[in-house]
Amino acid sequence: MERVWLSEYEEGVPSDINPEAYASVAAVFEQSCSRFAAREAFRNMGSSITFAEFDRLARDFAAYLQQGLGLDKGDRIALMMPNVMQYPVALFGALRAGLVVVNVNPLYTARELEHQLMDAEPRAIMLVENFCHTLQEAQKKYPVDNVIVTGLGDMLGTLRGAFINFAVRHIKRMVKPWSIPWSVRWGTALSTGAEQVLQPTEIGGDDNAFLQYTGGTTGVAKGAMLTHRNMVANLEQISAWLQCDEGTEVIVTPLPLYHIFSLTANLLNFVKHGGTNVLITNPRDIPTFVKTLKNTPFTAMTGVNTLFNALVHNEDFRQLDFSHFRLTVGGGMAVQRPVAERWQEVTGTVVVEGYGLTETAPVLCANPIHIPGFTGTIGLPVPSTEISIRDDDGEPVDFDEPGELCARGPQVMAGYWQRPEETERSFYEGRWFRTGDVATMSPKGWVKIVDRMKDMINVSGFKVFPNEVEAVAAECEGVLEAGCVGIDDHESGEVVKLYVVAEENATVDIEALRRHCRENLTGYKVPKEIEIIDELPKSNVGKILRRELRGRNGEAADS
Repeated sequence: MERVWLSEYEEGVPSDINPEAYASVAAVFEQSCSRFAAREAFRNMGSSITFAEFDRLARDFAAYLQQGLGLDKGDRIALMMPNVMQYPVALFGALRAGLVVVNVNPLYTARELEHQLMDAEPRAIMLVENFCHTLQEAQKKYPVDNVIVTGLGDMLGTLRGAFINFAVRHIKRMVKPWSIPWSVRWGTALSTGAEQVLQPTEIGGDDNAFLQYTGGTTGVAKGAMLTHRNMVANLEQISAWLQCDEGTEVIVTPLPLYHIFSLTANLLNFVKHGGTNVLITNPRDIPTFVKTLKNTPFTAMTGVNTLFNALVHNEDFRQLDFSHFRLTVGGGMAVQRPVAERWQEVTGTVVVEGYGLTETAPVLCANPIHIPGFTGTIGLPVPSTEISIRDDDGEPVDFDEPGELCARGPQVMAGYWQRPEETERSFYEGRWFRTGDVATMSPKGWVKIVDRMKDMINVSGFKVFPNEVEAVAAECEGVLEAGCVGIDDHESGEVVKLYVVAEENATVDIEALRRHCRENLTGYKVPKEIEIIDELPKSNVGKILRRELRGRNGEAADS
């Protein structure tokens, strides 16, 4: 197909990248540690490590996994941690030893963890002690042979680390009782590895780097097999697009690194370019988050709509020095225009919205970084990427017509772990991956997401996409956030229900909101019901969980 979007690329962005630029993600890491040895690699909770220290610690952990635990190339290791410096050290140590990293949401219940362990079959797991009680419960059905445990303060220096660990355990009581007799502490693993020899491991592009599990919103969570070539390709695509300065960037990393967006866009990309990742362990603690930013001359930040919205409504954030700040990247969910415009007004940077999925490592499309303002689109396909919008029969549709967004490129996963049938259903002939998102493409190649296919509301045969209704509602006075779902109706099949959270010290006039919707939406899209709630349910990344809103309505109907 003709790549009509290439004429819209910014100067210096190539039409194609080389997915073989590095043999592996480990090779990217090793080159950066050599080039930027003296530069800070990570900051977290007032402490930091250089690239040289990063290299040494990852080497020691790799040697421990290889020689101390006897793990072999291709074995899986699960990582269950928030954004702390132990995570990147463990991740690159594992990759360096030729292992496959299985990222685990640390807030999983024992049942959710149990499923992921039984599916991925890791030979080892490393986790923060706060979540050991969950692992202990999950171990009843899948006992992991090797367990490495760390405390939140273990890489924050002797005094600071000891104080934080004491506070977490005994003051805040964030560590529940647990007992895993064969577990090993992080410090012991590193000191043991420091005495051992790391044997070189040959890693190729076809080797799996990650089993990255999808959210499981439409069924059981599946592990996307992301190879080293997939990850290197997406790193090259992001590098070409963002045009990062070498060895000078300071990237704020509030989204969890176990999520594919932050993993690639923040951790892997800025390690590649010698940037400093400022790790935010708890981004929901906005006052502490903003205090960290106050002492950080940051140049870039990634986030999602809900995080941007929370920050611009914080008075202390609005008073920060943004003189070094040049790049904001939004992803994970649709960024709403009122939020993006307020962000630009406060920080002076445009939210450069991108788009991708777990299965695509993740970036498929992005807005050019020098756009003057928010576009409301997900931008253009990145280099070496093809996008095709298709109807229900798998046939391409005309420009500006909605259909399922399908993608092809070197960043697209090899398939789902141990699920050949699911893999086959996810692709059209010619390796076109079916994203499950409804989108349109302009004649010049600009792509706009309409909504998720599974979230579409059917009102008397007419399609209503929640994103559109939520965006309109967000423009109304007093509305902080909005979530939209379909609810059953005996006449029209479904009708639109809107859940709204009011701004602090504000009230939402429901009738005024309904009038606003009538003025800006076709009649069948106007919410039939509007409910004011205290908080929208969200994932760890900040996505609005519409399935929980649907469940909430069911509970209300039953009561």
